[in-house]
Amino acid sequence: MLVIASENGGIGLPAAMEALRRGGSALDAVEVGIQYVESNPDDHSVGLGGLPNLLGEVELDASIMDGATLRSGAVAAVRGYEHPISIARQVMERLPYVLLVGEGAELFAAECGFARRELATAESLRLWQERLEHILSPTQFARLIRRQGIVAATEALVEDVKCGHGTTNLIAIDARGNIASGVSTSGLGFKYPGRVGDSPIIGAGNYADNRYGAVTCTGYGEMAIRASTARSVVLYMKMGLTIEEAAKEAMRELSELSVPWPRGMSFIGVDKEGRHFGVSSREGASYTYMTPEMTEPGIAPRMYIRLTETP
Repeated sequence: MLVIASENGGIGLPAAMEALRRGGSALDAVEVGIQYVESNPDDHSVGLGGLPNLLGEVELDASIMDGATLRSGAVAAVRGYEHPISIARQVMERLPYVLLVGEGAELFAAECGFARRELATAESLRLWQERLEHILSPTQFARLIRRQGIVAATEALVEDVKCGHGTTNLIAIDARGNIASGVSTSGLGFKYPGRVGDSPIIGAGNYADNRYGAVTCTGYGEMAIRASTARSVVLYMKMGLTIEEAAKEAMRELSELSVPWPRGMSFIGVDKEGRHFGVSSREGASYTYMTPEMTEPGIAPRMYIRLTETP
């Protein structure tokens, strides 16, 4: 049994491992582990307290995948619900679909009995206001409050390379050897309303297949969507490449993309033998992991692979 997560996912690993120790499935472990991160108001990249969009609204995305069956569920642009990972699992288990978005996802959450909650906190709204007032002129900010000039504000923010982004990833292997993976995020900070990144896109930000392994991504989602990064790494392992070779090939593909901001991509994964790994284009990055013998999560370095600039 094994659970691994992105750096911010460590707070959920003890609960995820306890679910496995009690005989729970890999899906159970992924869901409960990510819930802990979604409920952490100090983490502004996920769930409660996530960074708002340009209009000051918190929109959440999530996906979950069962490596035994390739079933998956996802939601995007969800407002007012703290645990999109749990809504995503219900999509997988109760509907003949993979992805629900916006109002439809919220209607489904209500029908499933999930409680509504205000997701913006005083701290996340303070960060939103300070950031926009720093980047936008008083006139632009005043127009934004009136829900005007959103495209112009987006263009101004693209020029600011410090816009926040982040995600939480978790992959679990249960006692039966089944793999599950999950991703949850509030997406790119100060995004255009309705923007969806790679986190809820199966094959882009999340992919699991018992036969070969699983990978989940963090970074600029548009890059992972265009390159189908999560499934690409899994497919390279299917083709017989080592973990290191698969990771390097995926990063090479990402390097070929032209993007309007500084490049950035990280991912964690496991192979079919249960070996875990982490990769990042940022030096000094790490990820967390836990085995049944451990009482606390451990920290492991991610392999650094530089994303080269496109000529």
